[in-house]
Amino acid sequence: MSALTLQWYDAGREKTQTIYEQQQQTKNPGTVRIGRDPLRCDIVLSDPTVSGLHVEIFFNLGQFLVRNLRSSNPPLVDGKKLTHGEQVLKQSSIIFLGQAQLKVIAVFSSEASSVPPTVLSGPPVNIPVQAPRTPLGNQQAAYGLECPKCHKVSSTDFLHIGCRWCGTSLAAAASVLVEPKN
Repeated sequence: MSALTLQWYDAGREKTQTIYEQQQQTKNPGTVRIGRDPLRCDIVLSDPTVSGLHVEIFFNLGQFLVRNLRSSNPPLVDGKKLTHGEQVLKQSSIIFLGQAQLKVIAVFSSEASSVPPTVLSGPPVNIPVQAPRTPLGNQQAAYGLECPKCHKVSSTDFLHIGCRWCGTSLAAAASVLVEPKN
């Protein structure tokens, strides 16, 4: 059976999770969904720059792939924006969801070997995860929260306060990438 192991930091704690070719109990059969919303996601990240439902990882034709689910806040996969479609994941692939970084630390393909690597059955491997890079080269990208009522974009600093224009809670707001102006 093929498997992929992810590593990330959330709220200052290192986390790892192995995704198997045939996931048994997920919120969307056949995929593992990642985002901020615990009702829709199998892997939940608390970073406010992560969308409620951001990406999904699935297994197809002997490979693990990541699919973007947010056109307004596309993930970066190995340094490239994934605006639509899927991208193959390999060992050492880096996925940025907003400012949250996930690293693929192991990929095991049942076609390549009959014995999985020890990282899947042993303790988590401590591989340093780099600090988020600026997605747009030397320009500073920003992330905001789009108010579900008035659709204005607020800074992520307002997550616990609410929309500064209409007062609506931003807990379920969509995270959007705000491109810098040239």
